[in-house]
Amino acid sequence: MSTADRLDAAFADAPVLPLGSDSRYVLFSDCHRGTGMSYDNFLKNQNLYFAALRYYYDRQFTYIELGDGDELWENRSMEQIKSIHDNTFWLLSLYYKQKRLWLLYGNHDLIKRNPQYSGQHFSSYICSTNKTQPLFPGITFYEGLILKDLLGKRDLYLTHGHQADFLNSVLWKFSRFLVRYIWKPMEHIGFLDPTSAAKNNTKKWKTERLLTGWAIDNDRILISGHTHRPMIGTKESPYFNTGSCVHPRCITCIEVTDRCMTLVKWTLRTRDDMTLYVGREELAGPVCIDEY
Repeated sequence: MSTADRLDAAFADAPVLPLGSDSRYVLFSDCHRGTGMSYDNFLKNQNLYFAALRYYYDRQFTYIELGDGDELWENRSMEQIKSIHDNTFWLLSLYYKQKRLWLLYGNHDLIKRNPQYSGQHFSSYICSTNKTQPLFPGITFYEGLILKDLLGKRDLYLTHGHQADFLNSVLWKFSRFLVRYIWKPMEHIGFLDPTSAAKNNTKKWKTERLLTGWAIDNDRILISGHTHRPMIGTKESPYFNTGSCVHPRCITCIEVTDRCMTLVKWTLRTRDDMTLYVGREELAGPVCIDEY
């Protein structure tokens, strides 16, 4: 299958959510929640992420995660990931209870597409009081999702984006082996994984070209993650990217409000009195569907 075939398949049976002037969606990707060890890249930004999630929860946003939410290539134990980041899963469970949570899978957590796996590991979690609590009982992880514009203009097509990366889609089990047993230990001595679109600029650009090409050829607005490079599309190039939650000093996401998309960054900031706070900054946009 080609990149186009894989992307077409991702949306063939994708769930469809309404997109109107009163809709509020926030799109995150590539959290890579880990087990709290030195290679847990999410750990340094967990407070930024939690603050952002609380902000969107209080403002009635629906949370959509575009894959690679949990780092299941480097780690085998989903239970340990839930234990380390139990506060995050507690807040996500509140979204789920209110039917404001949709989770896609990417290449690093592709195993979630297995209903048996998701049923075993995401029905409950152990909270900080050592009690078992419901997490996402009955959840289904999807490969793609469509936000359908109620005014009949342009729909938004959401997926992780690994479909444009042959090594990380078709050969994902081989890539997982390389990451788990070769590149993870080598990262400790300074080597970067050359198979990763997020760490290899050549692969990043190639992946972005393929995703952009699919969006142009199919006359669709495509939003993905995978490359970790945040991006706002244009009329000529309708490809958007949420970025990731593992940037060195920030996390990024895309807000969808009033049928417009805004690229947002969350960072730790300092007030004049030297107190710290988590700040929200609009990097680009809003770009509205009516402009397409």
